[in-house]
Amino acid sequence: MKLNELRDNAGAHLKSKRLGRGIGSGKGKTSGKGVKGQKAREGVSLNGFEGGQLPIYRRLPKRGFNNIFRKEYAPLNVGTLNAAIETGRIDAGQPITEETLALAGLVRGSKVAGVRLLNRGEITRAVTITVSGASATAIAAIEAAGGTVTTLVAKAE
Repeated sequence: MKLNELRDNAGAHLKSKRLGRGIGSGKGKTSGKGVKGQKAREGVSLNGFEGGQLPIYRRLPKRGFNNIFRKEYAPLNVGTLNAAIETGRIDAGQPITEETLALAGLVRGSKVAGVRLLNRGEITRAVTITVSGASATAIAAIEAAGGTVTTLVAKAE
């Protein structure tokens, strides 16, 4: 077989209807578009037009891909926690809870489902902290300083 002998399988390629080639062709003169009007012209864009009725894309709510049931967690960095302990806003000797963090002003937002501990910065003191979630590196950093972390929300497998 040579390159000049390559062909489509029989019936694989449908020949397009040639428009505007005389009345004998079946699609002559106006090429099946009727007479005048917007739809007879070139560059027509009527997609989504419903004859004056409010289109479906405007009737439906614009929710997109946002999960309306998603839980938002307030981030708390280990360095921020350490700074609050050093300034005396939090007592490191007592167990630290999410309520303690909110009273100290470390957690913002009224619609947060809890606090997630993240590992940015250094911690030098041993603390016992209970939060909704924590990153593996944040847990390792607190345990390296001699503290413990308890998470309230079980990690999804």
